[in-house]
Amino acid sequence: MEYDLILKGGTIVLDWGEVEADVAVRDGKIVSIGSDLGRGKEEIDASGLIVTPGMVDPHVHISEPGRTEWEGYITGTSAAAKGGVTSFVMMPLNQLPCTADRESLDLQLRTGEGRTKVDIALYGALTPNNLDSLEDLSYGGVVGYKAFLSSCGDRTKGDDMMNVDDYSLYRGMKTISCLGKVLALHCENAAITDGLGTEARQEGPDTLASYVASRPIFTEVEAVRRALYLAKQTGVRLHICHCSCPEAVSEVSESRFSGLDVTAETCTHYLYFTTDELDDIGNSVKCSPPIRDGKNLEGMWEKLFKGEIACVGSDHSPCTADLKEGTAFSAWGGIAGLQNSYDVLFDEAVQKRGMSLSQFVRITATNAAEIFGLKGKGRIAIGHDADFALIRPNAPYRVTEECLEYKNKLSPYIGRTVGCQIVRTIVRGRTVFSQESGVSKDFAGRFLLSK
Repeated sequence: MEYDLILKGGTIVLDWGEVEADVAVRDGKIVSIGSDLGRGKEEIDASGLIVTPGMVDPHVHISEPGRTEWEGYITGTSAAAKGGVTSFVMMPLNQLPCTADRESLDLQLRTGEGRTKVDIALYGALTPNNLDSLEDLSYGGVVGYKAFLSSCGDRTKGDDMMNVDDYSLYRGMKTISCLGKVLALHCENAAITDGLGTEARQEGPDTLASYVASRPIFTEVEAVRRALYLAKQTGVRLHICHCSCPEAVSEVSESRFSGLDVTAETCTHYLYFTTDELDDIGNSVKCSPPIRDGKNLEGMWEKLFKGEIACVGSDHSPCTADLKEGTAFSAWGGIAGLQNSYDVLFDEAVQKRGMSLSQFVRITATNAAEIFGLKGKGRIAIGHDADFALIRPNAPYRVTEECLEYKNKLSPYIGRTVGCQIVRTIVRGRTVFSQESGVSKDFAGRFLLSK
């Protein structure tokens, strides 16, 4: 029997563990897993490599249209492909207009159609101004909604995203609950963090360590608690984005154990960097919630291994070089991490800390696909999409500016040594990146619209 593609001899990571086997693909789907499967029109030798379903990144900002000089579909999805990300969920913030109604959603789909290397699902926005548009966004295919409890957006831009007040959060939760979709939240108390930030800028010193101190843990935990309480009143499914501290994760876990449908996400950078190194790295590592101290980092790893954190994303939030210049408080807060979140996490979790390959796949692919209803994604199984990242373990390389696919070559990972390599990325049976040929010129990606 002949197949379109056969991966031969790799260590295949399945739900229950890993096995050395071949994987056969026909029409973009996995059709067989085993040995002596026959011939493929294309055959790839995966011996010595770890074969995963690729990262399903739940948290990516692509700034096209409107701020395409920050990042665009082509550069952003090229970085994803090179980084082993086979699909991601795109946030409604940073593009202009933000994805707040059916018109802006349709604009996103037209802008990205035929210009993506990997598959993309879309969030819709929840703001004080679009409560009447949430249903239209659902019918348009968004897989969930995103709201900010912290300050966000540029108020000089009328179509930029803005954070919710408590009333719009409550009303939005009720509507989203009826629609059966998930609400993802950035949880920091806007009034307190804005006030503390103003004080810190006035009093100094103007350092990234001072910036971190101006956004203390309790401001994140308070916002998480408020969101969880309102979710209990409305019945909405809740996803807490980029938890930066174990205390926030504990709030989610306690609510989940009591019956609330809620999940926690964190990001690779909260598991990798610590406060004491931020000022040496510079503004490329500034983000919110901020990167905290070493004790906090170890607490996050403990929560991750215990299964209290459902998934890990990049929160890829790029910008132009001029926006990262200036002071610690004035610089843009966002990390360009899409290309390195997967390999850095594999190195830190699997190679350095002994995480099982099956748990690694759950936190980087399977759980996110299930949370956002991405059918056929997130696992290597018969009938699922033939999405794969082939990883060469114990193969260190150094991240350089030249290797980045981003529009702006900014990343806090530049200069770091990563202990593994993404050898090839495959989306629905088509190679979108290989070390031999680079990122494919073809656009194999498509939008994953919710039914």
